[in-house]
Amino acid sequence: MSFLAELWQFLRVRKKYWLLPIILMSVVFGGLVVLTAGSAFAPFIYTLF
Repeated sequence: MSFLAELWQFLRVRKKYWLLPIILMSVVFGGLVVLTAGSAFAPFIYTLF
């Protein structure tokens, strides 16, 4: 959790709020790839990339 606190502090101090959506979308797509890696949806997810 300290990593997330440091990341938030970095974004706030440096006024880099535009990085937040990029980070969130990367986490969401990464989660999709990990969760659907062994399922029938895997070919459909991989076509997004």
